[in-house]
Amino acid sequence: MTPANESELDDEGYAHHLGCDHIFFIGFLGAGKSTLARNLGELFNRRHLDTDRMVVHHEHASVAELFSQLGEDGFRDLEVRALMSLRNEKSCLVSCGGGIIEREESVELMRSMGTIVFLDIDLDGALAHITHPEIRPDLGTYEQARRLLDHRLPLYAAAADLCVDIRGMSFRDVAYTVGERLYEVGLL
Repeated sequence: MTPANESELDDEGYAHHLGCDHIFFIGFLGAGKSTLARNLGELFNRRHLDTDRMVVHHEHASVAELFSQLGEDGFRDLEVRALMSLRNEKSCLVSCGGGIIEREESVELMRSMGTIVFLDIDLDGALAHITHPEIRPDLGTYEQARRLLDHRLPLYAAAADLCVDIRGMSFRDVAYTVGERLYEVGLL
């Protein structure tokens, strides 16, 4: 079986990816994962998805409602199911919920289907991008958010194939920087 991120070059030097070749964007709430997936999708004519939106669409309930009804473990089960639904897809840019790395099964699924890109941002930068903190069930107070980020940072780093420090960058700069790095290694 071909590895998820293996590719071949054609006679003109263009990469043709073999197997499932998704790019998964992970990082803390407010890192701009959805914006990046959408922007790169438009630039490179690739389908872009968001795991939170996939879950919300399938369950007909908001993330906050699902957290309230099912708890975090129940929500993580739904994330796994959303990831599993991508196994027969190809070349998607996937924005992942901030806590997707809390479940090792999710990380292994992403690894088996493509490349994981960690958007590394500091807490103040992340919080500045969050327009509706009330709909973020795991955010809480500033101090709770700080502890959550401290807990997740090593999980993001361990899961990632590629880390990009986006501190102080505009969404446009993030798209160009990440797009360039992915293009350089033949993933876009």
